[in-house]
Amino acid sequence: MKNVDKLLEIEALTENLTKHFAQNNLLKMKVLYFISQYQNLSVSMIIDKLGIKKSNFALMTKELENEGLVEARQGEIDRRCRLMTLTEKGQKELDAFMKKLSDFFSEHSPEVEHAVETLCTFLNKKI
Repeated sequence: MKNVDKLLEIEALTENLTKHFAQNNLLKMKVLYFISQYQNLSVSMIIDKLGIKKSNFALMTKELENEGLVEARQGEIDRRCRLMTLTEKGQKELDAFMKKLSDFFSEHSPEVEHAVETLCTFLNKKI
């Protein structure tokens, strides 16, 4: 199996697993996660990381703002730039989701942890 084939399989399998724990709202959890990880990045940079359309991100973040999970603010340097942050409620919801995933993947294997870390570093450099 080629690396590309393996990456597609990994993506499909992990998405199916995480959908279960996100109660079929995986995009919401992905948005919360990326906002938490990249709070000082612009919305356009987060969209690039997520690989979704700007309109989909705008709809999702509007919904998350209405739920009190995220806040948007203007950039200090560039007023046209919007920066997103999680609220305390948003962080709690993300933490609960991450705990479910962590509990499921609680078997610690140094080889798996190293492989996942390496893959994540590689993909972040490419995107």
